[in-house]
Amino acid sequence: MSQFQIGDTVETIDDVIKGKVNAIHGNNITIISDDGFPLVYAPHELVLIADEIRVSNYEIARIKKEKELPKKRKTAVVRPKERNAPKMEVDLHINQLVKNPKQMDNYAMLNLQLETAKRQLDFAIGKRIQKVVFIHGVGEGILKEELRYLFNKYDNIKYYDAEYQKYGLGATEVYIYQNP
Repeated sequence: MSQFQIGDTVETIDDVIKGKVNAIHGNNITIISDDGFPLVYAPHELVLIADEIRVSNYEIARIKKEKELPKKRKTAVVRPKERNAPKMEVDLHINQLVKNPKQMDNYAMLNLQLETAKRQLDFAIGKRIQKVVFIHGVGEGILKEELRYLFNKYDNIKYYDAEYQKYGLGATEVYIYQNP
């Protein structure tokens, strides 16, 4: 039994002739060359080649164009008003406010932190800064609750947890509504 079948694409071993198997008669294989001529060869003179994958120039151009396109980067949609608004950060950790916090008791530390927060919030309102982030840390949550009590005294602000990726759970962002 011959390894070749009618319709197979073959090439000759000793020549640069390529064609398709047209007929098989014993040990004689007739091929039709790419030039259209019938030629007869023995099986040991031919090599079976896999069917070629044909791709049009249109498909090649499309693939090249896809590879050349720069990857689109995902950007967060920010409204123009928010993009230009400066953001102020106030770190209320006690070691940021005094040099030696060990000399203070908890009540004095909390009062200093709250006075600093009130002073910075009043400053931001006066300078028309729309966003202020108060970094209070996680701790036991006492400072956070006192800050929220302070913020509730103002009617032109709203507050919410600050951006988690940047601050974790230890910060509160205040948005100040600006009066024209």
